Amino acid sequence: MKPGPARRAALATLAAGAAALSAGCAEYGNGGGGSASGSPAGTGGTPEGGGTDRRPGGGPGEELVRTGDVPVGGGTVLGEPRVVVTQPEPGVFRAFSAVCTHQGCAVGSVADGTIRCPCHGSRFRITDGSVAHGPARRPLPPLRVEVAGNSVLRA
Repeated sequence: MKPGPARRAALATLAAGAAALSAGCAEYGNGGGGSASGSPAGTGGTPEGGGTDRRPGGGPGEELVRTGDVPVGGGTVLGEPRVVVTQPEPGVFRAFSAVCTHQGCAVGSVADGTIRCPCHGSRFRITDGSVAHGPARRPLPPLRVEVAGNSVLRA
């Protein structure tokens, strides 16, 4: 007896569900939950190396934030261009992608020396973007910045 259309449809649905579950468990930028480059998916533009994702922060010279808007020992999360700028010590500015490497959520805040993701509790150090608390296992990708006057610019 041949399998009927209803059985084939049920098997196809089951296979699709299993694929979605396994992709949901993958780390962002590592085979599931986002683009392979680790860039936020679907934001337009073209990163170095091709593809359709836009690198966070735009082009060189773009002002990301005013220096006075970034607290010493803390940071500021910028919704667009999906960047977090930190000031670990007076006059030292760092920038990272604001996309959590666990499953691609946007980080939500900076407190107690860490960048925090509200989705699953990952925390990253403001000094270098390294993982302070999982479930994320990879650091936030750094972005090059420079200070010009009272502005933190994309380098």
